[in-house]
Amino acid sequence: MKDKLESHLMWLENKSRGVRADFSNQDLRDQVEVLKEAILQDANLSYTNLTGANLQGANLQGANLERANLEDANLTYANLTYANLVYANLEGANLKDANLTYANLTYADIAGASLMYARLIDSNLQGANLKGANLAGANLKGANLDFASLSLWCGTQFKADNEICKQLVAHTLRIMELSDEGSLELRKMMSDYKKGWHKEDEF
Repeated sequence: MKDKLESHLMWLENKSRGVRADFSNQDLRDQVEVLKEAILQDANLSYTNLTGANLQGANLQGANLERANLEDANLTYANLTYANLVYANLEGANLKDANLTYANLTYADIAGASLMYARLIDSNLQGANLKGANLAGANLKGANLDFASLSLWCGTQFKADNEICKQLVAHTLRIMELSDEGSLELRKMMSDYKKGWHKEDEF
């Protein structure tokens, strides 16, 4: 694996020299020392078994991790900007302080993962499973949370933009209306606030 990583570094520096790393469909669970802080930018890791792997501080910018198994993996401080994590298994993974800006996490399983202080700015979390995930201090401004599953607990207190706040208020208001809870004045204020959110016409 070390030879492949060295060749990949050469490829990143000069596409005509090295070879892009392709670890797709491989089992890399035993590569503990090699993976920590590894430079895997733009590498192909789709369908790779990385269960419990130590990827602390790794550079995975733009990497293809589609359907990769990262269950219980250590991804603290990892750079996952622009990474493809569609349908990836991140259940129980440690993503504290990881950078997932612009990452594609569509339908990813992130249940029970730690995303404390992680940057998920402009990430795509559509349909993602975030049940039990710790999002305390995480930044989700500009993220797409359509059809994502979120748990109602203190660990879901994250930073959001105006669009996400309106979306959450809209769903809360609908529950209040169906349950006949809250004063008319409060519901009117919430209704005024949610105006302009992207799913308003469908809601």
